[in-house]
Amino acid sequence: MRVVVPFAAERPKTRLDGVLSPAERVAFAQAMLADVLEALEEGGQTPEVLATAPFDATAVSGVSAGTGSVGSPEVPVRVDDRALTPAVNAVLEASEEPVAVVMADLALATPAALGELFAAEEGVVLAPGCGGGTNALLARHPDFRVDYHGTSFLDHCERARSIGARVGTVDSFRLATDIDEPTDLPEVLLHSENRAARWLRAAGFSLAVTDGRVSVRRGGE
Repeated sequence: MRVVVPFAAERPKTRLDGVLSPAERVAFAQAMLADVLEALEEGGQTPEVLATAPFDATAVSGVSAGTGSVGSPEVPVRVDDRALTPAVNAVLEASEEPVAVVMADLALATPAALGELFAAEEGVVLAPGCGGGTNALLARHPDFRVDYHGTSFLDHCERARSIGARVGTVDSFRLATDIDEPTDLPEVLLHSENRAARWLRAAGFSLAVTDGRVSVRRGGE
């Protein structure tokens, strides 16, 4: 099985612009990427990064995946500067084995949660995101192709059925939670002790409860 982790190397996590500087967004995104890679490795997979541009993750202290730094021989990086959909479809078209695609911002992912994805037996297995996206998938059917625009989970279900592939879904809080918006940050601090959570705490973020809702604050804010 080929396991691919797409990563926007140049301008990651733009929707966090209001709370993180450009350099901080890069560092935080790389910390999440490292958490995802480590979860995959601990689950017995050999992931590769599909990056939009070359990048040096070793420039960020502590970012590594298992025993291999991101971009080392243990975690190869393939560069494709196209948008997400054509870049992933190129991998699907070229592969002669099943392909799993796991997003790089699944900071809560664990080997057990990812194991549910890999253990499913359907021709196309989808892990939907909370907003209708597709946070991870496993394509065993050779004719399956992705389309990450809009409500991609529904689109992927339809695409799988149109080629006669059985569709399976993974009902997982940890795989459904991708970190895109400032309102997603509390989930990292609530449910993880890994690199992304440690990065947020080192940057001064902590949990705050207001009117019964959990949010984050930074420093003395």
